[in-house]
Amino acid sequence: MSAQTAVVSKGMEDAADQQVEHAPKREERLFLLLSIFIGVISGLLVVSFRMAIEWLTVLLQGSAPAPHQLRLLIVPAVVGVVLGLMTRFVFPEVRGSGVNQTKAALYIHNGYISTKTMIGKFLLAALSIGSGQSLGPEDPSLHLGAGVASRIGRYVGLSRERMRLFGPVGAAAGLAAAFNAPITAVLFVIEEVIGQWTAAILGSIVLSAVSAVVVARWFWGSQAMFRIPNVNLRDPRELMAYAVLGVIGGFASLALTRALEYLRPRLRSLPANRQVFAPAIAGLFVGAIAYLGVPQVLGVGYGTMDAAMHAEYTVGFLLLLAGIKLLTTTFSFSSGAPGGLFAPALFIGAMLGSAVGTFEHHFFPSLTGSVGSYALVGMGVFFAAFIRAPLTSVFMIMEMSGNYTIVLPVIVSNTIAYIISRSLQPVPILEVFTHQDGLYLPSLEEEREDTELRVEDALRPADVPVLNGGEMLKELNGGIAAAPVVLIRCGDGWYAARQAEMKELLQKAQDNGDRTLEQSVASRRTPMLFPDQPLAHALPYFKNWPLLPVSNRAMRGVVEGVLTLQDVLDRYQK
Repeated sequence: MSAQTAVVSKGMEDAADQQVEHAPKREERLFLLLSIFIGVISGLLVVSFRMAIEWLTVLLQGSAPAPHQLRLLIVPAVVGVVLGLMTRFVFPEVRGSGVNQTKAALYIHNGYISTKTMIGKFLLAALSIGSGQSLGPEDPSLHLGAGVASRIGRYVGLSRERMRLFGPVGAAAGLAAAFNAPITAVLFVIEEVIGQWTAAILGSIVLSAVSAVVVARWFWGSQAMFRIPNVNLRDPRELMAYAVLGVIGGFASLALTRALEYLRPRLRSLPANRQVFAPAIAGLFVGAIAYLGVPQVLGVGYGTMDAAMHAEYTVGFLLLLAGIKLLTTTFSFSSGAPGGLFAPALFIGAMLGSAVGTFEHHFFPSLTGSVGSYALVGMGVFFAAFIRAPLTSVFMIMEMSGNYTIVLPVIVSNTIAYIISRSLQPVPILEVFTHQDGLYLPSLEEEREDTELRVEDALRPADVPVLNGGEMLKELNGGIAAAPVVLIRCGDGWYAARQAEMKELLQKAQDNGDRTLEQSVASRRTPMLFPDQPLAHALPYFKNWPLLPVSNRAMRGVVEGVLTLQDVLDRYQK
């Protein structure tokens, strides 16, 4: 009976081990499945959000806003009062764009975004943009997607670690649906939200982004947002023209950054009863400009961007639109009205690009690029310099236009604009907002720029005795036990033996002298390190090993040096 019990017990233990082994795989499959579900729900939510904005725009601004319409002056101010009261007393977490709120949810609140915040973001951002505030829907869409992921993650009872991973998955879905551009969304989440990625999280982010775009295209179609002719750079001087656009965009982005950096904290420092009226004052300012003759600055402005791409405006009016949009965006965003900065950045960039293109076509008719190509490149230029996501900006322009021939001008001009912005404004605007809000979120741009120490930076020569594992115990030199650490070359790797262990082996040599050194030491081997690996990668191993050999990648069995815990600590101190 006891033997049967032992067999049953052994079978139960094996089954338990198999369950433990397969549990991570099942959880990973569930995570991928939930990522698709998040993408679908986020896509539907963003489509509803955009439809609400369009409906409210027609309802509040009219089907064809024109100068001297009294509603353009009254509606933004009245709706601004509603926004101020709602953000003050009902939905205090929905102010601003949503990007920093998403990052705060990940790094401070373990991925938690309340359902109340999602509802408030949807309603108030749609009302804000629909009434004419100079803001955009893309950043709030990112926040809504992260909120969907948070809600689903809580419902299925995910762990805290998984909840932190779920936020970026939803954020990518929301942004992908808003831009109708999955690659852009994936890159932005990696560049600005999480900063790094593994194969598992990348797969989930891609699945959610693609699922959201499939849903969005079900309603909107698969056509690109903007269409321009193919870009053929027949004359190398054309790149100089795009380089000039990069310089202009880089300096213009600094103007918007400095304006927001100045006005936002001053409005937020007002007494609470005065902050309530800040969106109304911003709405009155935007509405007055629209009433007096420039209704193009109301709301998102995609129609105006398209008109600029088709050379419908003069250079002077394009520059006027860019300057006024910069002012209205500063007032609208600083007031705390819910809405994003992505669309205003694209608007300003499109106006500047179209102005440069129109100017160069007039004075340099030999250049072959269309005004639309300059406007499109200008969008990427301003986005790269202002948001400080250079890689995202390149793919965003290609996906929004469906035109991959524009990649060379975009890369050249975006790089110039990014370098100018980075040199003259060391702190990115999104990080400026976190400091103004009293938060200390990770600066992903600084993390990308940090120089990571490698194993080779702390490496020292192999100045310890090295023994062949095939040697017999009886042949060992007794003086070897005086070394603090001895490296033993075994057939399947290296073994680092401490002084006490070697003394014990020498004492046993009298009885087991016919055994080899490799047969006498423990079966485990030291981990294999290489010079190019991150130095921090070695730290966990010093708990079990006094010294780590560093191997050559090209020559198996060749040790380039050794590493101790003290070597690592000394290098970090330097």
